Amino acid sequence: MSNIAESPPRLSLSRFIRAIALLTLALPALLLTPWHIALAQPGGNSAAVPVPAVQPIVRELVEYDEYTGRFAAVNRVDVRARVSGYLSAAEFTEGQVVRAGDLLFVIDQRPFQIAVTAAQAELEEMRAGLKLARTEASRARTLRKNLVISQEDLDQRVQAEVVAASRLSKAQAALSRAELNHEFTEIRAPIDGRIGRRLLDVGNMVIGGDVQGTPLTSIVQENPIHFYFEVSEADFLRYARLHQSGARIASRNTANAISVKLLDEADFLHHGVMDFVDNELHASTGTVQGRGLLQNPDGLLQPGLFGRLRLPGSGLHKVILIPDQVIQFDQSRQFVFAISPEGIVERRWITTGPIAEDLRIVREGLDGSELVAAGGFHRMRTGMLVAPQLADSPPAAN
Repeated sequence: MSNIAESPPRLSLSRFIRAIALLTLALPALLLTPWHIALAQPGGNSAAVPVPAVQPIVRELVEYDEYTGRFAAVNRVDVRARVSGYLSAAEFTEGQVVRAGDLLFVIDQRPFQIAVTAAQAELEEMRAGLKLARTEASRARTLRKNLVISQEDLDQRVQAEVVAASRLSKAQAALSRAELNHEFTEIRAPIDGRIGRRLLDVGNMVIGGDVQGTPLTSIVQENPIHFYFEVSEADFLRYARLHQSGARIASRNTANAISVKLLDEADFLHHGVMDFVDNELHASTGTVQGRGLLQNPDGLLQPGLFGRLRLPGSGLHKVILIPDQVIQFDQSRQFVFAISPEGIVERRWITTGPIAEDLRIVREGLDGSELVAAGGFHRMRTGMLVAPQLADSPPAAN
């Protein structure tokens, strides 16, 4: 008798198909979570999922625009010599504050003192000559009355008096010029400000002149101080439209308030006003230059420092404010999960503006009456039922 191995029982094709069908029907039920159950049961508070929420704030405020720029001195003077000569003294400490009229440099005065003495001597000579000419002219008039001299002789002596008078005036002018040049040998500070380094050492030859004169140092005025910045064409047009509508007065027409913060400062601590807007836009950059004026009593603000300026960018108007944390992104679009009074979640597309009072301005998409979800975003779905739990109010205005 031969041994015959028994083969295992085979599963029929109809049984296999039936098993797959049952598994397909059971899988959704196995994967259904409480959140999906809540979404499938829109009625009844028992199915509502608690989520944190915030109430948007509706407030009237002024929006601010920010620009970068640099400080510049209100007045800057390059100190130059007006007469030529050898530099004999420097009477200031480099980098210190000087007052208008303070003595800075001295040019060798001896040649100029000699010129003054010579001019004074010439003046005395011209005075004596005029005195003699007047005496002779007076005597000639008397002699002419007695017909002792001719009319021609009288005319010559009167003319000599006129020439002597003009020579005296010329001598007086020469003396004034010599005294002025002597005064120019003492170079004094023309303005109050902080003086720079000495560009020429004592003993060097100084070339005088208003244009080609040797530069000796520079002085910059520190208080007050200017802040220059550039405004884009789009912002310029927006300000112009606001001015036309009466919502905001243009900085060309009024001294709008400004604030500036430095590189190491968190807040805008330095305050001033607008005092200039350029008369044209630069064709190459498409911007117009603006300028602010700030008081600088402690001298902290220095010409050349970088800063960030804040300027009113609108009139007083109503805005809607929400925390930045509740805003979600879908590629380049922004949205929030708005919650209706019935507790139904809705994805609401929004258009945002700048930060104001530590909150984000919402220009479109919200009216301020709805609640906005503040958490659980990864499980949030449009149409699900939630029970909003109001969180603490957003930060108040600074």
